[in-house]
Amino acid sequence: MRVGIIGCGLIGNKRAEAICLPHQVAAVCDVCIEKARKLAETVKCGFVTDDYKELIESGNVELVVVAVLNYMLAPITLYAVQHGIHVIAEKPGGISSRELEPIMETIKGTGLKVKVGFNHRYHPALLKAKELTTLEDVGKVMFIRGRYGHGGRVGYHSEWRADSKLSGGGETIDQGVHLIDLSRWFMGEFTEVEGFAATYFWDMDVDDNGFLCLKKQDKRAAWLQVSCTEWKNMFSFEIYCEKAKLAVEGLGGSYGTERLSYYKMLPEMGPPETVIYEYPRGDQSWKMEFEETVSAIVSGEPLQMGSIQDAYEALKIVEKIYERR
Repeated sequence: MRVGIIGCGLIGNKRAEAICLPHQVAAVCDVCIEKARKLAETVKCGFVTDDYKELIESGNVELVVVAVLNYMLAPITLYAVQHGIHVIAEKPGGISSRELEPIMETIKGTGLKVKVGFNHRYHPALLKAKELTTLEDVGKVMFIRGRYGHGGRVGYHSEWRADSKLSGGGETIDQGVHLIDLSRWFMGEFTEVEGFAATYFWDMDVDDNGFLCLKKQDKRAAWLQVSCTEWKNMFSFEIYCEKAKLAVEGLGGSYGTERLSYYKMLPEMGPPETVIYEYPRGDQSWKMEFEETVSAIVSGEPLQMGSIQDAYEALKIVEKIYERR
């Protein structure tokens, strides 16, 4: 697979690192040409441009990775699929669900794949938790409690994420879409959305905290909070089933060692049988996400996880929260 990277910042570089032989990065693009040249040197790529249309029209690539600011994700993705090119787009895929509709319409019946970067589904603790809900007798998922936050940094309020025109919103559309996507993965679709987004600390026009309650028709729910006033990076995703609790903590790196605690209820109840899985060997989610995309392209089968439909549903939930701001 010949791959183009559009956006050569931190995430574009991570995506490039996840592409292994026999696949190759065949073209790179960034509005800052120096960033593009630097990545091109790293991956030994000869096609460098600062114009995404030039890359897409070049005939050099079959798949593009779109790792740009949120407001350009959907326009570039749409341009790519209009030219018959598969896409891996960073989350959230766009700044509104409406932006994704023409993309979904364009790829209908074509076999083109548009993957959106919900890479948390590929983290080993979450994959193991999903496996346990399907293979073990844990019963129905009753509710989920998820928390996700980062510590912020000096000048955070001046970065692009703090500009709604570039980002589409604050913490709810940033880390919030990951928790929403994971909740949908474990529980399916939700029929009610409650909650609000607020700005408590940072001097910016977007939210620094989001509080969500997603409910199903039978009132099973996901309680979610995202925050960029956490002061210490953290991730916690707890799945409460009828016969067990599955608790994922950490994502590696500054979020702490990734760990799954499996608390299995005994017939007599009391202290549960406990198994703890730890995953200290680093994040392979980017590579797994790429490989799953290529597999779907080659086989012609639908994407198993993180499709543009998943992004569309997550953004609709975000929009309901932002309506209350």
